[in-house]
Amino acid sequence: MFRLSKLTDYAVVVLGRLAREGAVPGGQVQTAPGLALATGIAEPTVAKVLKILGQAGLVEGVRGARGGYRLTRPLAALPLSEVIFAFDGPIALTACVDGVAGLCEAEGVCQVRGRWDPVNDAIRNALSGITVADIAAPHPVRQPVAAAPVLAQLVAE
Repeated sequence: MFRLSKLTDYAVVVLGRLAREGAVPGGQVQTAPGLALATGIAEPTVAKVLKILGQAGLVEGVRGARGGYRLTRPLAALPLSEVIFAFDGPIALTACVDGVAGLCEAEGVCQVRGRWDPVNDAIRNALSGITVADIAAPHPVRQPVAAAPVLAQLVAE
């Protein structure tokens, strides 16, 4: 099963929160404790996520008494694939994708060697076409369904 790590999921949440709090390029900054409180993610985890995001160049840290973190670019310009790569490494379904040799004991006799490449490319392209803004945007507010008329109709039947 192709599954992303929890840290990748947390990173998308933290990035979304940074954008909502105005911690955009050149904007204000947010602290790890503040982001932890706003997201419900433990502060040490938020700090770890921010460190990895910083190393990947996706957020920048601002030092000082009023320091914190902010985005290096808008979420609409940040492909999801970059976040995945920062936390989970290269996107690959099998060890032999992209012609890498020496990672499989059966590569010399493998009937499907190299045939996973188009599948892997399709997944990479799909993830590159989705931005963090596409999935980190707040959910639209749903209007509550008026239950009373429905219940009255059910009782009348």
